[in-house]
Amino acid sequence: MAGEFQRDMNYIATRITADGRDGYPVEPGRYRLVVARACPWANRAVIVRRLLGLEPVLSMGIAGPTHDERSWQFDLDPGGRDPVLGIERLREAFLARDPDYAKGITVPAIVDIPTGQVVTNDFPQITLDFSTEWREHHRPGAPELYPQDLRAEIDEVGDLVFKVNNGVYKTGFAQSQEAHDKAFHELFEAVDLLAERLSGQRYLVGDTITEADVHLFPTLVRFDAVYHGHFKCNRHKITEMPVLRDYTRDLFQTPGFGDTIHFPQIKEHYYVVHRNVNPTGIIPAGPDLTGLLQPHGRDKLGGRPFGNGTPPGPPPEDERVPTIA
Repeated sequence: MAGEFQRDMNYIATRITADGRDGYPVEPGRYRLVVARACPWANRAVIVRRLLGLEPVLSMGIAGPTHDERSWQFDLDPGGRDPVLGIERLREAFLARDPDYAKGITVPAIVDIPTGQVVTNDFPQITLDFSTEWREHHRPGAPELYPQDLRAEIDEVGDLVFKVNNGVYKTGFAQSQEAHDKAFHELFEAVDLLAERLSGQRYLVGDTITEADVHLFPTLVRFDAVYHGHFKCNRHKITEMPVLRDYTRDLFQTPGFGDTIHFPQIKEHYYVVHRNVNPTGIIPAGPDLTGLLQPHGRDKLGGRPFGNGTPPGPPPEDERVPTIA
């Protein structure tokens, strides 16, 4: 369809595995996860790293919320360089891997520290590998986010969740009225199906947090602050849909979720970078997000957030985000 947004999903698919079959074995301290607090796709990796307790073995570099056409940049760090990789822009790690690399410079990305080369930016696979290939380095009490007996259902629900994750972009970046209308209706059809599913159960699959919840949360938590207005996804706010409102509150208040969310950087990224959508670059002062701290009542549905495991401890001091209270 003319004017329809198409996401390029052809990422660098090299994997870091326990057996090192792609040439990159799991090794504590060897790799650096590069993210941006603004990005919902990167947010998944930040959450899973937190939940599984991989901080001691996988360091994290944080790019600033804005970027130009060339790359995410490390302008939050002293001197504008990542303190471990020594680079100003993530693009440098991609070009170190492939000098002719001409595709998007995306986060999350994992960089091999000794060579300075990006290993992968395949965000769907990164979090799955954290659960399966990095298992030896999980913290005691780490949850099972991708349990073997639920994988087929998690993958199936994940397809529906992706229609929400990507649907906000298809709606917001549509270049024709027809494309916008189609994306808008497909987005909220998926939203309604997920709300129906969550009306009788606390989490998307089973009675514990899984990869499916990790995928949905970053989009829902950004929805009212960004997607409702900026991307014209304005049938309803999440706060106007009680099931999804309370589900989002529940996860936001769960260790490993809300403590990864940096709303000032999220808003700055979308409203400043997307000048084709917001030509003035003005960042709106609202909305009031303190409702995320209100009681959610979802515990009455049962469920065990971490299954037989335990919550993660507090994030490292240099990875903490501002509170919204």
